[in-house]
Amino acid sequence: MPTVYDIPANILIRRLAQDLKSREEMSPPDWIPFVKSGSHKERAPDDADFWYVRSASILRKIYLKGPVGTEKLRIEYGGRKRRGTKPNEFQKSGGAIIRTALQQLERAGFIKKVGSKGREMTDIGRSYMDKLSSALKAELSKAIPELEKY
Repeated sequence: MPTVYDIPANILIRRLAQDLKSREEMSPPDWIPFVKSGSHKERAPDDADFWYVRSASILRKIYLKGPVGTEKLRIEYGGRKRRGTKPNEFQKSGGAIIRTALQQLERAGFIKKVGSKGREMTDIGRSYMDKLSSALKAELSKAIPELEKY
């Protein structure tokens, strides 16, 4: 049975974002059009589905990396801050977007808190991701027959 490991990340995240968009638990906060995703960014995201794509990406990272907290995700989504003539430096991403997405995913039942270690996938979330990836694998093998070997 195909899992998340077998599907390319960009394809899985886009499809997962479409599925999350149809769920009532997942809705972008009122402030999302006005914020940057971190202090290292110069502008707010242009993508209208940014919230769903970021939530899908967070869900995938939790599936792959086990119990993950907000701080580790802030580091994952961080980047280089341009400082003019001074050398660039690494900056963490903003925490409010990640924290709110985690809370919504927890309300949806996909993840749960594990003490002070962070959040991990529930059985419902794991089976949801596995079903989605097996459906995507079937679609990809129809479109590209060479993938059936893998």
